[in-house]
Amino acid sequence: MTSSADSAVLADFLAATLAGRRPVHDDANAGACANGAVRWQWQDEGVLLLEPVHGDADKDAPARSVLISAGVHGDETAPIELLSQMVADIAAGRLPLACRLLVVLGNAAAMRAATRYEDDDLNRLFGGRHARVPQSREAPRAIALEQAAQRFFEATPAAGTRWHLDLHTAIRASAFEQFALLPYTGGAPARAMFDWLADARIAAVLIHTEKGATYSSFTADACGATACTLELGKVRPFGQNDLARFAHADAAIRRLVSGAHADADAPMPRVFTVIGQITKQSDALQLHVAADVANFTPFARGTVLAEDGAYRYVVAHDEERIVFPNPSVKPGLRAGLLVVETTGATLAALV
Repeated sequence: MTSSADSAVLADFLAATLAGRRPVHDDANAGACANGAVRWQWQDEGVLLLEPVHGDADKDAPARSVLISAGVHGDETAPIELLSQMVADIAAGRLPLACRLLVVLGNAAAMRAATRYEDDDLNRLFGGRHARVPQSREAPRAIALEQAAQRFFEATPAAGTRWHLDLHTAIRASAFEQFALLPYTGGAPARAMFDWLADARIAAVLIHTEKGATYSSFTADACGATACTLELGKVRPFGQNDLARFAHADAAIRRLVSGAHADADAPMPRVFTVIGQITKQSDALQLHVAADVANFTPFARGTVLAEDGAYRYVVAHDEERIVFPNPSVKPGLRAGLLVVETTGATLAALV
């Protein structure tokens, strides 16, 4: 069973992670909680496996494996707090667990420093891209999180499903306060994911058209997970979040892990598809948008959005919306995404 020290870790997983608490002995990194109904295993700093206990492990094993991550950017605190509270509720038996669940607090060092990252954006280092920056303090963490995801999903029963929700908050305001980004998979989006996003009252979905370097892109590509990145609000320090603003998303996540039914009448989100991006060529980049422009702000055909030496980005559609404009990124990285609305076509093609 769980010791008092272990109980403290499960009761406040965030505080334990920030404090760098870890099992003293190998035999202290696992136990049972929720009155014996759940097994837990501490796998790494900020990485916790939770599994329901069944009488017949093969016959009754949960068919769904769910990875929920937060804190891949260390200053995006609201989802970290929500995830820590969910762990506490599972451990105390207040939230039943009906799936295999891997909880990941991504960049613990950056969380402690209250910064987005230390050397390099962790969410641009997955899919092996960490090998390009071997001296980065984020590189070992990217490797560890890739391995954690692969181990977890490899143990999914043959007939089971694999899910990954990577929880973030945005740096700037947005026309849609809460939105999702779906990684490129080469196929039509999954209806199951859209049904869940509707249940979470996510207002908009952005669909990528190329493989990316994010954690959700890695799990979709390398692990076969139904994956998404969720943007749930704005960056704020720990303890300064109004978690009530995320009640719908939090409730939907809890329904997913507990096996409860979703709201079948929830409206589907609007859908936008990536059609281009602004790539920072050099430190001379001029991004011709206001410093406080909101995500999903529309621009008309012919608008010059960026100039960087001989490079220019000009709006080529009747309307394009900009997402994640950020001229402060390092050269070679994305300084903005451009999207167009594709709601009707996308929803009609769901599988």
